[in-house]
Amino acid sequence: MSFTKLDQLGHKLEALEHALAILGADEATHMAVGGGEKRAEAMAALAGMHHRQATAPEIADWIEAAEGETLSEEQQTALREFRRQYTNMTCLPTEFVERQTTARMRCEQLWRDLRAKNDWAGFLPALEGVIALVREEAAMRAEALGLAPYDALMEQYDPGHRAADITPVLSELKTFLKGFVPEALAVQEERLAKTPLRPLSGVYAIERQRELGLAMMAAVGFDLTHGSLSVSHHPFCGGVPSDVRITTRYKTTEFLSSLMGVLHETGHAMYEQNLPKQWSHWPLGKARGMAMHESQSLFVEKQLGRNPAFWDWALPLVEQHLGESWSKADILPHVHLVKPGLIRVDADEVTYPLHVILRFELEQDLVSGKLNAVDLPEAWDAKMRDYLGLSTIDTPQDGPMQDVHWPGGAFGYFPSYTLGAMMAAQQWAALEKQHPAVNDDVAKGRFDAVTDWRRQNIWSQASRFSTPEIMERATGEKLNAAYFTSHLKERYGA
Repeated sequence: MSFTKLDQLGHKLEALEHALAILGADEATHMAVGGGEKRAEAMAALAGMHHRQATAPEIADWIEAAEGETLSEEQQTALREFRRQYTNMTCLPTEFVERQTTARMRCEQLWRDLRAKNDWAGFLPALEGVIALVREEAAMRAEALGLAPYDALMEQYDPGHRAADITPVLSELKTFLKGFVPEALAVQEERLAKTPLRPLSGVYAIERQRELGLAMMAAVGFDLTHGSLSVSHHPFCGGVPSDVRITTRYKTTEFLSSLMGVLHETGHAMYEQNLPKQWSHWPLGKARGMAMHESQSLFVEKQLGRNPAFWDWALPLVEQHLGESWSKADILPHVHLVKPGLIRVDADEVTYPLHVILRFELEQDLVSGKLNAVDLPEAWDAKMRDYLGLSTIDTPQDGPMQDVHWPGGAFGYFPSYTLGAMMAAQQWAALEKQHPAVNDDVAKGRFDAVTDWRRQNIWSQASRFSTPEIMERATGEKLNAAYFTSHLKERYGA
């Protein structure tokens, strides 16, 4: 049977993916500095083996033949995902992939060096080269997938999402936020005038913060027999579902950024840990794209971790591990601090989506050719002034040079961040409708109802449906900005 051959191929690819994921996680956390060159060789060899096996010409024949076989509904769905993966992996010629990989790596290396020097002119030629290749890639993918060029790029990160569907949702959100940010800042100023911010003590031993993080991870549902917590330069969730590696970074001067990083990555990890084990070697068994993944991490960080009810339960834990007693009235102004700034990764929950919408609009124009890289600093500055009242015209390092995504050729990725935040708010609203006492449960440290709802509606579905379909099945309606805006109003409004 041809489906059996695809099934066997799935097991081989899963084994290679496992090895690559664990080697990658180790490189970012434990590898000695001098191990880099040999590690890169080993990973390149494994990645080459994986690509050759996943794109072998005979797979097209197996998929074709399997279409005519008697398959269960589960196998038919698996076959559809095998076809989708194969089309996406084979629509770019090897020669192009090699050329693009070289350009991306060179541009990323230049970016690391030149961003620190604020050298836009030196960086521009490399970025222009990457954008030219992205336009080529978009055209090839569009032809193979029967999609518009930008949609074909977005499909790599978020299967099923289309610019025509998400643009009106993001436009509605943008209009709301441009009015709401000043309101949230005024409310915050009024509160802080009455009750000034209680300063953090600034004495937080890393080991104690780590123990606090582990206690919270376990409480919200992370399985410590199938995952671990380490330190890295930038927090991430890696590894494999049976051995998830999450990381954070610590500052001894404050504990909230590390704790929120741990909760965010725990959200990613719980999604991976709860994917259907019987499908793990099929594309069907993988998480459904980056927006859905972000919705799971933001659900834990924002809907739980920044929820006032969560701190009823969390504050005694903080006191137990860090030896500091806080009241909710003291801690929440830190947890909910709104501060417009130039840097996306440092942005708060209210201003963050405007950073993403800015990039979403600019990269569509870059891909279509309506905007060229040389004009990016002016275009970026104009939107930054309009959306957040800030200027980056003299500091491209804080403007179009601040993220690694474009130098690395990752166009179509940015929408995932804000779509994830909106999806998390909509999922929380659906959960609350089903379990009206959910905030009372959270205040007592009972997370079972929350975990069960997510397992049933999101995790167990894996890649059975597209991102918009999973959302509609889970919440009863299409993606709707109203849930996110009402969440922000309730938390940050008057």
